[in-house]
Amino acid sequence: MSPEPMTSVSGAPSGAAASASPQTAPSGGAYIHNIGYRHYDGPRLGRAYARRSLFSQSLRGAYGLGRSAKSKVLPMLLFGVMCLPAGILVAVTVFTKADSLLVDYTRYAVYLQAVIGLYLAAQAPQSVSRDLRFKTVPLYFSRPIERSDYVAAKYAAMASALFILTAAPLVILYAGALLAKLDFVDQTKGLGQGLVSVALLSLLFAGIGLVIAALTPRRGFGVAAVIAVLTIPYAAVSAIQGIASVQGSESAVGWLGLFSPITLIDGVQTKFLGGSSSFPNGLEPSTAAGLVYLLVTLIVIAGCYGLLMRRYRKAGL
Repeated sequence: MSPEPMTSVSGAPSGAAASASPQTAPSGGAYIHNIGYRHYDGPRLGRAYARRSLFSQSLRGAYGLGRSAKSKVLPMLLFGVMCLPAGILVAVTVFTKADSLLVDYTRYAVYLQAVIGLYLAAQAPQSVSRDLRFKTVPLYFSRPIERSDYVAAKYAAMASALFILTAAPLVILYAGALLAKLDFVDQTKGLGQGLVSVALLSLLFAGIGLVIAALTPRRGFGVAAVIAVLTIPYAAVSAIQGIASVQGSESAVGWLGLFSPITLIDGVQTKFLGGSSSFPNGLEPSTAAGLVYLLVTLIVIAGCYGLLMRRYRKAGL
């Protein structure tokens, strides 16, 4: 609906009320103004359309699309930083005629985890903090959209944005490997394992980032908190793993990786996706530890979704 030029100044929109004049209005000075909204005769679009629209708007916003040029700079810059090493690796592989890629598909995201963390820290607060700051959440929850639609759309959009960021370099590596005439079957299998790994990473990181960002309407606090949650546990876990390895506690090294998001993904892909470990001495988790890694990862993803639903339980945020 859109407003049309107002012709009536006072009185109700129609009927007897419309003929009311200031002379017959209550002495208190209150009037009903006809602002002339037009009728809408088109189809009524339901929850599915509203959910898709919110997903699309959030995903585009994660890369600054549909927003000002300033909003596009950081996400596009980080996207370029993610893809540039892949292009260099492909060039080296082609010109040196190497018989394999210099970096495995499953290792690429782990090496560039700092870039992924910066992207998440910048875009997760952007996705939800403005709705909290300007108190527009109750408008989203008016009919037909509901709380679950809002959370699902925001979660899916953030995970999709991260998947695009992490999968694009793998596709570049794959195209370069085929250009270098490496084995098609091996490269296709490696790409598939890499895509599963980054899909799991995207779901995990998106959940963590959105939960943290949804706790505060202040974008700056959200950015700092996301960076801290991603980097401090990783630094602590890596340091303790190094100490445990030096002291000969090899069994403890594998279990310590459960306490950092990126080492969680590292453990899962090392055990189930043919990846190589970044733990001290290249130690791989045992089969039991690998299953626990996978279980904890899925629990954290489901827990983040549940926390977001709990956070948006009150429409009047």
